[in-house]
Formats: sequence, structure tokens, C-alpha cells
Amino acid sequence: MADKEFDIIIYGATGYTGRLVAEHFVREYGKSDDGPKWAMAGRSEDKLAAVREEIGAPSTTPMIVADAEDPASLEAMCKRTKVVLTTVGPYQLYGDALVEACVKTGTDYADLCGEPAWMAEKIEQHHEAAKKSGARICFSSGFDSIPFDLGVLMLEKEAKALHGSPAPRVKGRVRKMQGTFSGGTAASLGATMKAAMKNPKIIAQLRDPFALTPGFEGPDQPSGMVPRYEDETGKWAAPFVMAPINTKNVHRTNFLGGHPYGEDFRYDEMVLTSPGDAGKAAANAAVELMKNPFGAKPPKPGEGPTREERENGFYDVLFLGEWPDGKQIKYAVKGKFDPGYGSTSRMIGETGMALLESDAEGGVGTPGSFLGEALVERLRDHAHLTFEVEE
Repeated sequence: MADKEFDIIIYGATGYTGRLVAEHFVREYGKSDDGPKWAMAGRSEDKLAAVREEIGAPSTTPMIVADAEDPASLEAMCKRTKVVLTTVGPYQLYGDALVEACVKTGTDYADLCGEPAWMAEKIEQHHEAAKKSGARICFSSGFDSIPFDLGVLMLEKEAKALHGSPAPRVKGRVRKMQGTFSGGTAASLGATMKAAMKNPKIIAQLRDPFALTPGFEGPDQPSGMVPRYEDETGKWAAPFVMAPINTKNVHRTNFLGGHPYGEDFRYDEMVLTSPGDAGKAAANAAVELMKNPFGAKPPKPGEGPTREERENGFYDVLFLGEWPDGKQIKYAVKGKFDPGYGSTSRMIGETGMALLESDAEGGVGTPGSFLGEALVERLRDHAHLTFEVEE
């Protein structure tokens, strides 16, 4: 792909999150002569020009008109670049033609998808073709599911170094989080629920932790849907709204890597509340929240928090590795900025940068399976994430 005109195209750059991705490239690479050759893409040239000016991008930043309803324009865009970063969701409504175009042209792709039924469909349709064309189709390259996918990957690396074997049981526990979910996330969940009402197969996929590992079904997985007090953390644990997608991606990374975590690997995710009766009440309330996580007025695509709210956000995720003989290891992933916007925009941007440097074979995969530690280092250096063992 050395003869491609661009290294990276940000598709959806006029949307709320796409604009933040473009801002990341201006901030991190806009003043570097040896930075990536990147461009902004969307449906309207006028809107692209307005965003380019608003974010302070150089006036020479190329703009490309492409539309999800015009597959020819998407294929033409893909032919010009090594990597496409797309924030145009819900992907089950607007993503089919772009994935197909990337697979056909051998172009790398990263998105912010948290729609497992659609992802399972794309794996079935395109994995083998992407392997042949060399395209790396990298789903879930934002808060779902990078901190969790890479957190488990790094814990297992440390587990092997410390104890000589991967931890067969890992718990992901969100200790702290301040921020909001994106309008795109809300729209994706709504689209998924509508699709599930028409197709019972989708409900089964949503419930199946191995929905993204075709041909492999591991051991029974622990349920993160039942609140419980955990001695190891000293707090109550409650259901975590993003666990259904994150756990599937963690299992796919293990699957695509030939099961470096073991074929008996068990994993769940929950959010921690507090000790005592107050923590128990909060954990039980979280069960009700799972029925309608976005409330009566969910955010709309294109809407989001203020810059101050984004910059004051953060998250802190603890991973606990356990062995049957009582050995343990703790690993933490922490991020600055609002998880659904400020951090996510940086994570997908650095996923694109890591794909440029990767020699992984093509296919439909995950950030962990394609990029692993190389992406961890980029996130440390350019996205304000920390990855470290805890004593």
C-alpha cells in the first residue's frame, strides 16, 4: 500500500466524535513534517470546510466527499488511503458498504462499533476475504473495547512472567468513571434492540460470550448481571452496561491468538460501588439501570458534552487475575478525559497510527489481536492512558 495517496482518512469528520478524532490529529501530528498524511471525509464539502476551520486544521488538509448511501464513493475513498477510521454509526445501518469496500481494496479499517450481532455477521461474510486482500478490519477501537481488551492482554503477559502461566480467571472491575456515553452508543443500542425484536438469533448472540469466536465455545462464563459483595475489593459489584460487548472482544482476541489465555479462560466485567448497605443498594439500582441505561432522554448522534466536561472525565479499571491455587495478580488501566468522547477519539486515532506500522495479517479482528502491545505504547505516549501492574 506504499503508493496510496493518504495514510489515514477520517470518515465522518463532520460528526461530533469524528471532529474530535480530527482534532486529535491536528493536536498530535499537525505540526510535524514527518507526521501521517491524513484527510477528512464526509457527505458535505461545505461542512468539512467549516469543521477544518473550526478545529484549526491546516487549510491544506484534504477533504473527501463520500456517502454511506453511495458505495462507489466509499470504494473510491478506500483506494486512496491505507487506513479508514470511521465514526459513522450505527454501523449496522451505515457500515456494510464501507467494510465491503475496505475488504475489496485491501484497506485497513477501524471503528467504534459495539454491535456484536452486526460484528458476527461481518466476521462470517468477510474474514476470509480480508485475510486474502490483507485488509485489517478492526472493530471496537474506542472505550469499547480497548481498555478492556488490552487490559486483559497486558495482565496475561505479566501473569506469565510472574507465575509462569496465564490466569485462567480474570475479573474486570470498573473502579471509577466520570463521563457520558455517546449519542452514537445510544443509537447503536436502539438499532440493536429493534433488530433483535425482528430476529431472535440476535438475542442469542447478545447473550453468548462466544458470539465472535465461530467454531469455538469455551467454558461456562461467570455472570456479571447479579450484584455481589467481593472480598478481594471490599466493595459491592454491579452489572456494567458495556460488558456484553467487551467480554466478546476479549474472547475474540484470545481466540484469534490461538488461546494464549487458555481454552479454559473465564472472564467477566462489573462496576464497583461501595461497601455496606449503601453499596448494596447502588448495585441493585444498577440492575434496573441496565434495562434503560440512557434514561428517558438518551443522547442523540451529534450531541455530546462540553470541552470542559470532556477534559474533566476519567476512568479507572482494575483487572484481577486468579489461579485455582490462590495466586493472584492485579493490573490497572486508567484513562484521562471523558471515556465516550475525549478518550475514545484519541484511542481510535492511535489505532489508525498503529495499523500503519503493523505487519499483522488481514482479517476481521480486534485491537488486541492486530496490534497488542504496540497499541499500548501508542496510547501511553499519545492518548493519556496508563497500563501498569498493581501491588
